[in-house]
This record gives sequence, structure tokens and C-alpha cells, in this order.
Amino acid sequence: MADPASYRPARQDIPTNPGVYRFRDEHGRVIYVGKAKNLRNRLSSYFAPLNQLAPKTRAMVTTAAAVQWTVVGSEFESLQLEYTWIKEFAPRFNIAYRDDKSYPYLAVTMSEDVPRAMVTRGEKKPGNRYFGPYSQAWAIRDTLDALLRVFPVRTCTKGVFQRAERSGRPCLLGYIDKCSAPCVGEISREDHRELADDLCRFMAGHAKPYIRELTRQMNEAAERMDFETAAARRDDVAALERAFERNTVVLPDSTDADFFAIAEDELEAAVQVFYVRGGRIRGQRGWVTEKVEDVTTAELMTNLLQQVYGEAQSGLAQPARTRRRSAAQGSEDVVGQHRRTSELAYRQDTIPRTVYVSAEPDETDELRGWLSELRGSHMSIQRPQRGEKAQLLETVAENARQALALHKSRRAGDLTTRSASLQQLQEALGLPDALMRIECYDISHVQGTNVVASMVVFEDGLPRKSEYRKFSITGDAARDDTASMYDVIHRRFSRHVEQQRRAEEKGVSTGEVEADTEDATSRAFAYPPNLVIVDGGPPQVAAAQQALGDLGVTDVHVVGLAKRLEEVWVPDDEFPVILPRASEGLFLMQRVRDEAHRFAITFHRQKRSKAMTVSALDEIPGLGPAKQKALLKHFGSVKKLRAASAEEILEVNGFGPALAVKVAEALGSRESAVREPVIDTETGELLG
Repeated sequence: MADPASYRPARQDIPTNPGVYRFRDEHGRVIYVGKAKNLRNRLSSYFAPLNQLAPKTRAMVTTAAAVQWTVVGSEFESLQLEYTWIKEFAPRFNIAYRDDKSYPYLAVTMSEDVPRAMVTRGEKKPGNRYFGPYSQAWAIRDTLDALLRVFPVRTCTKGVFQRAERSGRPCLLGYIDKCSAPCVGEISREDHRELADDLCRFMAGHAKPYIRELTRQMNEAAERMDFETAAARRDDVAALERAFERNTVVLPDSTDADFFAIAEDELEAAVQVFYVRGGRIRGQRGWVTEKVEDVTTAELMTNLLQQVYGEAQSGLAQPARTRRRSAAQGSEDVVGQHRRTSELAYRQDTIPRTVYVSAEPDETDELRGWLSELRGSHMSIQRPQRGEKAQLLETVAENARQALALHKSRRAGDLTTRSASLQQLQEALGLPDALMRIECYDISHVQGTNVVASMVVFEDGLPRKSEYRKFSITGDAARDDTASMYDVIHRRFSRHVEQQRRAEEKGVSTGEVEADTEDATSRAFAYPPNLVIVDGGPPQVAAAQQALGDLGVTDVHVVGLAKRLEEVWVPDDEFPVILPRASEGLFLMQRVRDEAHRFAITFHRQKRSKAMTVSALDEIPGLGPAKQKALLKHFGSVKKLRAASAEEILEVNGFGPALAVKVAEALGSRESAVREPVIDTETGELLG
């Protein structure tokens, strides 16, 4: 535990300008990022007597070893820089709104040449359109199934689509009129894209024009006694109305807005948001966060809007290689134009014209300006006082209160169990410090081939999957499990030692820094663990301990968990530590060990599968997957490629004289014993 007085800056050295500040720990890792209208007043508040600070603020300042700040020109700039740094460093003490589940969305892949409609979760991709989130996946599948009758957009995977193209026969959905079958040319790709655009417009809330048009077509068909067409249009109208009426009407049709409400207590806060498009509730989402310091409701709301809408900025930047290709071509292709149009539409769907909040955020004008810039047009932040919008916001607030109560009831047992397991493990192993971070390592191979290792991380008793790492092991290190374990531990902690050395050289000191100053350490690995668990007995433990000793690392403890009797082995001890079978500490170790084993097995299978499809072309330097595919598409097989001259290889698009000669010499100078890949000459698909 650090003494805040050891790094406290002199009050007169801190400027009174607006700015952004970072607290760093002894390893140089950023643990907290904040902004201030007046840096001097704000930073001075952190160095009050410890007994006057909130518990989590006290934990943060005693964990930190330095504080740095950057002066900016305005509060608007401080808002932008704070968000950028939070995304870059993911500080452990910052407020983080995390979902308690992964919400499903309806995605339309407008970035593809032939757009596809599908249900998806997780990360959003540039250029695609997303609608939701929905609370249940079945709800969005039912909606999509109804809409495909009117908007028969492709829903098949890439493999199914390519197989239909090759065979000239559509899949089942094409035969039952739930896909317009662009794969076999029953509709042109341009018309299919228009169909996907219509689906997006319908999902964005513009449903009534389509219903009116289909109703008109139904009436006209009935008047000319074309009852079969009239019945089809009638069923189309019913399908659209069924999909449209799934969402509750709450406000006038012109209302596009998001409604945010926060429920909080001294330690935690719950957030709920309702997405209203075209006057109907199109989705709902919730988050729960811990309060790191004594923040106001206005500050919570500011952080919430920053994190929720900042994704529209970070997720939709056009890749640099796309910009270079467009510039080289001198004109934009059709897909690129549609992609940029879809990106703008996505921004405006994500950030609506109006955001209604249960509490006014601080720095409202700056936040509004930043969000308007992200949206591409003006938006407003309001707190309704009366009327329908106020009533809906109260409903959102009630949902937030219920979510907070449910979270606390669930977390009480979970937190108690995790705390007990960590304490039991610390006491059983006689460790001086609380087990804030545990790392576990496992080796996986089949009879000494394709040797890999995994590293999994648990923080506060919970998995931290973003910190997981995989290792490939070759050479002498792959001869047996102990050599592999030594190699992995040595590689991981040599990075840690290097990070410490660089941090000491650069100096993690208190004071002003530039906004674009690089982080003091690489984020390849985070701060070191309190405990390293290896899967195995005394030999593996001894190898891990030797690796740490060779690097001079003395503040990391090592134990091994043997599978046979679940004994816990510690270095230089003749007898294992036996934890009771019902011990929460043993259960935690087993869970960590099993997760490391699962992660290692998954990586081993991937590597083994890749090794089984190796080609002679893989051994040629400078010949990547794209150029290999181009060669195989041109010649059909490696056998024919071996007989080709450098002049013939030069005819392949993307090959210059030097690379053509290199390929000809490499394939002509040796006989490869590995399996040759086969390619479909019509589609260019690599078959194996």
C-alpha cells in the first residue's frame, strides 16, 4: 500500500486550467482516468486525509504511485480525451457499465456485395446496420421470419451462398419464396441491395408507407379480380402489421429518442435505456456499475452517455487500407458508397435526435456538442418534466430500480462465496497478500506434436478473458512438459521484467504530460499476479519456480494442482497441501485449472487443424494467403504451378518479376512432401 503523500504534487505546480488526469500504479499501469474543469481543485481533493475519502477512492489513491495530467483548451476537448484514454487503457478503477448478458440484434450486412439479414450478438462491424437490442433471440427470429415474406433478403451463410452459386440451384428458402435467390440470378445484386435497404427502412420505423403501398396493390388486384395476387398482398400486409405491432406504441410516430434512467445507492448504480423509434419501443438494455468514488448522479450520467455513444465513433472509422484503395482507384465503388451511407445511417440510428435522461449530466453543452459531432447532425439532451415522455421515463426508472434490487440479491451470495474462496486459499497457502490476480498455465499436445500452452487470468475470483494468452512452443522447449512450462513462464515474466525496466527508465513520475504521450508499458501483459497456478505436480512447479528465479522475480508465488488427488504442491516442499474436498478455495483452484485446460485444448485443436492443411506454398517467404489463392486460381494446383516458368507466373495479377522468380525457384528446386491444396477454378475457393 502506497502513501499518497509520496507522490502528491505541490499545489502550486498544478494548473487551474481544464484537463484530464491519470493515476498510475507502481508498474506504470493506468488505473484511473478523470477530467476536471479546474485541475488544481480536482486533484487536491484526492489528497485529503484517508479517513475522509470514500472507500474505493481510498483504495485507488493507495494503489497509485503517481499522478499525471494534461492541460487542454476547453471542457469539450477534455471530454474527448477522457473517453479516448478510458478506451485505450481500460483503467480498473473507472466506472464501467457492463451488460449482465449479451443482447441479440438484427443485423443487415450492407457492407457486403450481397447483403445478408441475420441475428447476431457482440461486436458491431463497420458498414452494417443493426436493430435492437432485443431481450430474447426468439423474438427477433420471429420478426425476421415474418418480414422475409415481404423483404426476401438473403439469410444464408457465405458457404451456403457460394455452394448455391456453383450448383446453380437455390437453397430451400429460395424455393419457398423467403429468399429472392441472388445466388442464382433470380434477382440482380442491385435490386437485392434495394430490397435490403427497404428492410432497413422498415426496421428503422418507417413501416406505414410499405403497409399503405401493399394495401393499395391488394385493392387494385381485387378490383381487377386477380384474387390470387390480392390474397398474397393481404398476407404480406398481415405479416408486416404483425411484425410492426410487436413493439408497444408509446409516443407519436415522429418520435425517435433514447430514454435513460439511473437508480443508485452508495456503492452501485443500475442503468436502463429504452430505444424508441417511430414512437415504438424497439429495444431495451441494462447495465450495472460499481461506484469507484463519491460521484454525483450528473457525473454518472455523463460517463454513461460517453461510453454508450462513444462506440459509434470507435466502431465505424473507415479502415486506412480502404481509403488508400479508393484513392488509388480515383473513384468509389458502389459497395463503398453504400457502406459509407450505411455508416451515416447507423450513427443516426445509434445516436437519435433526442436523448431523454432522468438526471441532467454535468457539462451538458460540451457533451451535446460532442454527440452532435459523432451523429453528424444536431441532437439534444433533455429531462422531461411532464406529459407522455415523463411517464415513459418514470417507467424506465422503475425498471432501473428493479434491476438494482435484483443485482444486489444475486450478487450477495456470489460475492460472499468468492471472498470466502480467496481468503481460504490465501490462508491455506500462507500468502501475505490478498489474491487480487491469479494466473494459471497449462500445456497441451499430442505425443509431443503441436505443443501449445495457455495462460488464463482470474481477478477478484472472476475470469478476465481479455487478459488470456496463448503460446506456441517449439524446439528444445517442446521436448517435455517441464521444459515447456519453464519456457512459457520465462517468456511471460521476461516481458514483465522488461516492462518494469522500461517504466523505471522512463520514470513514472507525477507531473504534466503531453496528450499523445505513449503508455509507459506495453499492454501485451498487465500487472503481475499474486499467485501462479500450474497444471501438474512437483516437476512442473519446480520448472516454473526456476524460471522465476532465473529472472529475479521474487514477489510471485507458485503452486501446482495435480489432477490425480487434487493435491496442491508448493516449491521445495516434500508434502502437498491438502485442501478439504468441500473447500471453496479448492473449488476456485479447480475452476481456474479447468479453464486453463479448456483454453489450451481449443488452441491445440486449431493449430493441429492448420498443420493438417499445410501447403508447399506456405514455405515461400513473401507469399501470403491472398497471393497463394491467386496462384492456385490461375494454375489450378501446385503440380501445374511447379511446371510453370517465371514468365507464366508473372501473368498472375499482383506478381512482379522478383516474386515470380522466387516462386519458380522455390517450387522447382525441391519436392514437397506435404499435401497439395486443391482449388475450384470457377470460384477461386480453396478446397484444401
